[in-house]
Amino acid sequence: MTTAPATSAALWRGSGTATQILVLTLRSLRALVLDPRLIMASLLSPLLMLLLFSQLFGGLFGGAAGTAAGAPGVRYVDFLVPAILVTTAVQAAFTTGLGLVHEMTNGIVTRFRTLPIWPGSVLLARSLADMTRTAVQLLLVLLVATLLLGFRPDGGITGVAAAWALALTVGGGLGWIFIALACWLRGPELMQSVAGLATFPLIFASTAFVPAAALPGWLRAVAHANPVTYGIEAARDLTLGRPAGAAALASVAISLTVAAVCVLLAIRGFQRIR
Repeated sequence: MTTAPATSAALWRGSGTATQILVLTLRSLRALVLDPRLIMASLLSPLLMLLLFSQLFGGLFGGAAGTAAGAPGVRYVDFLVPAILVTTAVQAAFTTGLGLVHEMTNGIVTRFRTLPIWPGSVLLARSLADMTRTAVQLLLVLLVATLLLGFRPDGGITGVAAAWALALTVGGGLGWIFIALACWLRGPELMQSVAGLATFPLIFASTAFVPAAALPGWLRAVAHANPVTYGIEAARDLTLGRPAGAAALASVAISLTVAAVCVLLAIRGFQRIR
């Protein structure tokens, strides 16, 4: 009578991968909801950037932005908001890596490693949880831009929704760069320094805040090679109601390629954690 339960326990290999990812994703989301300070900080950051750059560059690059967008007369806020969507998603990916490093240092990841779960489940769950948070951030950005700044792009709700989805895809794909860095660097200070150094050119060496025509020649070349620029230009085309097929496909292809490579690197680095 006592051998059957022991045998069943010995044969149990844990839950399925999908269940593991779901449970770990909900755990990360619950931890986020239980910390109001983190919620406020994550929601206010993109709003401050939106308000700051709309007021700082609105008068300087209003006309240039319209020319660069291929539609003279486009207001700077309509030029800026799609870029804020993409850059916010990229910045959120940076915090994903930092959060993972902190979990490595406080022992949570070590406890996960003792469980019968696939190592990639921890990483995928972290990515999905932060993408959910990012989705809320981007919706708040759109709401504030519409109510306070008069964001009224020609693409309408359909174009804005497509740009929102594209920003999440780009941010989620490029976010695996920071997850992979977290799995290999593991130190909070080192991770913050290296990831911050990588984030700065991705965001500012692009056409996010200034049209390409207004950039110096060398910086324009860097912007054209920057994968974030493709996402920004595609999101901009979608919100302005312009054809965005080639740019959108390029940005999604680049993001998914980066994600595929970095997922493998991240899992390999994660398995080396002791």
